[in-house]
Amino acid sequence: MLPFAALAAPATYDAELSGFAYPHPVEHFTFTSQGQPLQMAYMDVKPAKPNGQTVMLMHGKNFCGATWEQTITTLSDAGYRVVVPDQIGFCKSSKPQHYQFSFQQLAANTHALLEKLNVQKLTVMGHSMGGMLSTRYALMYPQQVEQLVLVNPIGLEDWKALGVPYPGIDAAYQGELKTDADSIRAYQRSTYYANHWKPEYDRWVNMQAGMYAGPDKQKVAWDQALTTDMVFTQPVVYEFPHLKMPTLLLIGGKDNTAIGKALAPAELKPKLGRYEELGKRTAAAIPQSTLVEFPELGHSPQIQDPAAFHQALMKWLSTPHNGA
Repeated sequence: MLPFAALAAPATYDAELSGFAYPHPVEHFTFTSQGQPLQMAYMDVKPAKPNGQTVMLMHGKNFCGATWEQTITTLSDAGYRVVVPDQIGFCKSSKPQHYQFSFQQLAANTHALLEKLNVQKLTVMGHSMGGMLSTRYALMYPQQVEQLVLVNPIGLEDWKALGVPYPGIDAAYQGELKTDADSIRAYQRSTYYANHWKPEYDRWVNMQAGMYAGPDKQKVAWDQALTTDMVFTQPVVYEFPHLKMPTLLLIGGKDNTAIGKALAPAELKPKLGRYEELGKRTAAAIPQSTLVEFPELGHSPQIQDPAAFHQALMKWLSTPHNGA
């Protein structure tokens, strides 16, 4: 049984997650995009003993920059400067209600942030939806991205091409409005942590649930629906062979993530989100790839087993790669 504290109602947060503590100071990059002023929240963590290298961490769809907390510490302790943006539409950043969400647009927004921070070369690392965005970023800015790290990225298969019906933004919005702490916890247990649970995971449940329970629930749910449409309709899987930089795949083999799986025909559902197969297939498609699998872990290996995850990450980062 879950501890009583885990069952208590979560705190409520506004559309920009005010009041939820991040592990490092949050700054804001103000810019204009698609005719409207926006703010992108980010952390820029400078190490005590710099090694001259920068890593940018891209969060997933149900995640925020804060969920990279242990990875930030590991990288910073090793001398890396760590830049961690919250994408527009997510977490502490602006929630525009009329915006053409695309991975190209989010990549361009992020590139503008890095220009402001005077980051010329870097390693880009993305988890979940952030893996799709990191792939798009690396394809758009190959001269800037020296190395790419993908952590259980989604989009390793084209769900619509496989036969998953298009969910539609309006239906997705109605589904998002029903989101609460219980539904988030149940999904995270089965998908993120391979049916295991620790009390500390509730921090991330409450972070997400708090926005759905807060005064800006409709704004949050609408942007989540818009970004679901982005993920479903803008596959990157066909472009993996075009990645030019050394790439590390860190894959929890018990992950089963597939957008729209619930809508899929019964005979298709068990074939979707098979990360024990998708990791190998993706590694074969990326020219300079290294695959590290965690067979017993789920969608969030960096949270579920941070010691094993960070050991593999730091070993790869400390190894010279051709083209890096």
